[in-house]
Amino acid sequence: MPTNRRLRRLLCCLDVLQSGRVLNSAALAEECRVSRRTVFRDLAALQAAGLPVAYDDDRQGYYLPHRAKLIPTELTVEEVFSLLLVCQQLGDPDAGLPFQSAARQAGYKILQQLPKKLRETAEHSVDAFVIRLDSHHSHEASEPVYRQLLEALIERRQVRVQYFSYFDRGAISTLLNPYRFVYSRRAWYVIGRSSLHRAVRTFHLGRMQSLVTLPSHYEIPPRFSLKRYFGLAWHLIREPKDRHEVIVHFRPPVAGNVAEVHWHATQKVKWLDDGTLEWRATLEGIKEIAWWILGYGRHATVIAPAALRENIRQHALAMSTLYDPSSTPVP
Repeated sequence: MPTNRRLRRLLCCLDVLQSGRVLNSAALAEECRVSRRTVFRDLAALQAAGLPVAYDDDRQGYYLPHRAKLIPTELTVEEVFSLLLVCQQLGDPDAGLPFQSAARQAGYKILQQLPKKLRETAEHSVDAFVIRLDSHHSHEASEPVYRQLLEALIERRQVRVQYFSYFDRGAISTLLNPYRFVYSRRAWYVIGRSSLHRAVRTFHLGRMQSLVTLPSHYEIPPRFSLKRYFGLAWHLIREPKDRHEVIVHFRPPVAGNVAEVHWHATQKVKWLDDGTLEWRATLEGIKEIAWWILGYGRHATVIAPAALRENIRQHALAMSTLYDPSSTPVP
């Protein structure tokens, strides 16, 4: 979209100017990968927006005075601390969110622009906290895919995807209109309309085998939202025609831990007289929640629906066979 491209150009120009360097129009054009004529238009737009872009006659170049850098001056210690904590911890290239290492560098830049006393306080406070994410899918090979999809979404460009689908048990090819990115439970996903399925679908970035950006454009439906798309799914797989009222009883050893967490938008909990927790939720699809329940072993009992009870029973029987002393261990 033209507006998106112009906004990205202006942000690029602003970022270069905020580096503290003094650059002439040719250097700015090279940095932002645009023509000199476009640079002059963008500089005029920034000045019209109230940013005091200045010109240094001696060095014959443009720059942004230090006082004009876009760092809020009314930030409280708590606000700075929260911002830096998110940037540094979640931007950690080894333990943070995949593809978000730029956040760490952004945190350092913000820190350097703060008054000395506030900067020192924030530095000492951040070091006292650690955010630990769950082990996640190895996304190293997927970073080019992520960046290409992000570019396509910003410009509203369609992409041709070769994708390995567990559901289809093999590789598929589809035309994809990217709508949203979702990082959930160890992996990145892209949500968008698939020409093959003629519907909006969820794609795991790690299973994309190849990706080609096309010149054709698309529109995101105005009423599209992730809340409506996921509906009452337990996680990512919604089955609208398979709606159930799920009831699970959790015994005292784990009941307190379950009660402390808001697992689903529809959940309701009630303590029973014997210390058991009765947990209820309305779900569209029960396949995903079975794995969550199995994680609590013998301390979780499915009361309803019958289909979920049978699913858990079959898993329990298979597991008991695996651990039967008379069975031969599989090497």
